[in-house]
Amino acid sequence: MSTTFTPAGLRAAVAAAIRAPSLHNSQPWRFRLSDGGIEVRIDPDRLPQVGDPNRWAARLSCGAAVFNLRLALAVAGTPADVRLRPHPHDLDTVALLVPARPRPATPAEQDLYSAIPRRHSNRRPFWPNPVAADARWRLIEAARAEGAWLEMVIGAGAVQTVAEIARSANRVLERDCAYRAELTRWIRTSPAVDGIPVEAGGPVPEPQDLLPQRAFGVRTRAPGRDFEPEPLVAVLGVQGDSATDQITAGQALQRVLLTATDSRLAVSMLSQPIEVPRAREQLRLALGRYGTPQMVMRIGYGQPGGPSAPRRDVDETIDLA
Repeated sequence: MSTTFTPAGLRAAVAAAIRAPSLHNSQPWRFRLSDGGIEVRIDPDRLPQVGDPNRWAARLSCGAAVFNLRLALAVAGTPADVRLRPHPHDLDTVALLVPARPRPATPAEQDLYSAIPRRHSNRRPFWPNPVAADARWRLIEAARAEGAWLEMVIGAGAVQTVAEIARSANRVLERDCAYRAELTRWIRTSPAVDGIPVEAGGPVPEPQDLLPQRAFGVRTRAPGRDFEPEPLVAVLGVQGDSATDQITAGQALQRVLLTATDSRLAVSMLSQPIEVPRAREQLRLALGRYGTPQMVMRIGYGQPGGPSAPRRDVDETIDLA
């Protein structure tokens, strides 16, 4: 029975971990071996200081990376137990993964692991086909399996309410010159290892759009290529909003995203109503749920493939012991 993870095992697992989503594709994570376990840490040098002043998005992203690590280690036959915030006074250490009893990966773990390289945010219009009931159920169960909840926003009136909250939050953010300047710094018009490439940014936002889109792209859409008028909107939440809750939400978010990918669904994330405290509270009241919203998602069927955001080299994210 193995009692430690090896450098080779760390590197292989991190190759999957870095495929997690992050705000503006900032990739705010670092990994290292620590007493035979794998430590996941926030990289303070890679935080959007204006967009994420309280590190909510960084903890969510690192939680998603932890989930990918879990899958990679399980598929390699070296599963891990996860200790969130193992050093409570260390704000940068998100999790410690320690070796668990060896076992074969489950079919569900294998399916989700195979979805990691195929998952990416799809910021383009989706097809009008409604998402099947069994696919919705799978997403709800994926969130529940990680200690979170996923609320499907049903009905035109409810969707309009959430959309107005999101648009209002987006207006608040866009009025901040520093926020707009920081957003622009993460847009990539030439090959890069981070940020959002313009070709992955989706079409330029237009006034008639129901849900707000960040202006990452430069392409205008052809006539008749508006976003779907009745999107499936879902809100992910957890019991509270502590640092541990946010890491838990990140793991749940990644399980939902990979489950969607495995179900051939497309997803784009809208964090604006989470970034603005007043909007987040309005969203919580509109849902009538106990707990704290952590992410809003647009879900549907979209054109497969498409550009994905780049990633830094694995070795750039690993610290020597």
